[in-house]
Amino acid sequence: MAETGVAFSFAGIRIHWYGIIIACALVIGVILAVRDAKRRGYRSDMILDFLLIAIPICIICARLYYVAFEWDNYSDNLLRIFAVWEGGLAIYGAVIGGAIAALIFHKWRRVPVGDILDIGAPSIVLGQAIGRWGNFINQEAFGNLITDPSMQWFPYGVYIERAGAWYQATFFYESMWDLLTFVILMLLRKKIKARGGLFALYVAIYGFGRFFVESLRSDSLMAGGFRVSQVLSAVLVVCGIIYLTVTSRSKKEYPAYEGIYSLSRSAEQIETDKKNAKLIRAREAAAEAEKKFEEAVETYGPASGMAKKAKEKAEEARKKAQVLERQSKDNEKPKEE
Repeated sequence: MAETGVAFSFAGIRIHWYGIIIACALVIGVILAVRDAKRRGYRSDMILDFLLIAIPICIICARLYYVAFEWDNYSDNLLRIFAVWEGGLAIYGAVIGGAIAALIFHKWRRVPVGDILDIGAPSIVLGQAIGRWGNFINQEAFGNLITDPSMQWFPYGVYIERAGAWYQATFFYESMWDLLTFVILMLLRKKIKARGGLFALYVAIYGFGRFFVESLRSDSLMAGGFRVSQVLSAVLVVCGIIYLTVTSRSKKEYPAYEGIYSLSRSAEQIETDKKNAKLIRAREAAAEAEKKFEEAVETYGPASGMAKKAKEKAEEARKKAQVLERQSKDNEKPKEE
């Protein structure tokens, strides 16, 4: 990391502006997510619990994404993979990590994945807009060389001291695009009803801008002759548009969340939910397995192999729930003195 990124030293430890900027982006993102979660009927501790899972997963995925496409720089010294202080975290890797964390959190707390992603989308893109200024401090993530003196001005270009030349300020381009994306998401967040729809809009708009900005960068991660982030951006744009198109035509109604993070539940109910978390998950799993069995019967017929397998899974899930219900009742019985 360049010395220009050093803010100050404390107790012999160098503190970098990049770290400070990222920390500020995280705090602002959490505040924003907490407010939106409450608007959707969730208590604030849902966000905090999710972050305990998401932060480490996002860091790991962001690092692995970068290392995977810069393998030649790490293959001879695998310990360098852990040297994140040297730089090398990819935002797309972090987004993938966030999606993985949402799936894990759904399995653990039964919070709909779409809700988690929708709550996080504005915070993610605002964090990206703020975080790109860390690239400015570190003099990185810039674009092509500017040889025309009349174009050597900020924000079109940025002077890179270590190179002694002007380059396109692609970090600034993306930061402004991220800020515009954030504004659009905030304006449309109440109009998009489908779960996961706001996140789909985020990946579509962000991916569109990133596709063009990436074509200007001089430090793109490459796979063969392709810019990895540019290809992924194009895929995300298509996937986002397809999801929004399909869900906009659907009349599906999404039931309100009534789990342990619901604002409508009392403190006593929440405490009971926490004690019976396994039982609640087992009941939900049994209901989901029963629904899949009914769908298999309707689609393939009751005598089909698909229906038989679905029935076996439904019965297994039902038995597991019944065992946990008996255990719960036994625990509630008053102990004999």
